Amino acid sequence: MKKNLHPQYFEKAEAVCVCGAKFYVGSTKEKIEMEICSQCHPFYTGQEKIIDTAGRVQKFKERLKKSAEYQRKKKPEKKGDGS
Repeated sequence: MKKNLHPQYFEKAEAVCVCGAKFYVGSTKEKIEMEICSQCHPFYTGQEKIIDTAGRVQKFKERLKKSAEYQRKKKPEKKGDGS
């Protein structure tokens, strides 16, 4: 096998998030900087962050409400057997 083919492996590489969290992981880089981690990601924290530009979320909710009302009005009422 060829020597010096693989990069150096750091067993305790430091991974730092912008929120301040630090983790130690195995990597071929000695230091890793990331923008989001499990301590600040909305999926793991349960805090939903919706960035609403130009009221798009509100418009969607209004369309959804209109659609539900239309479906409710469209349903035919059950009629008896005519006896």
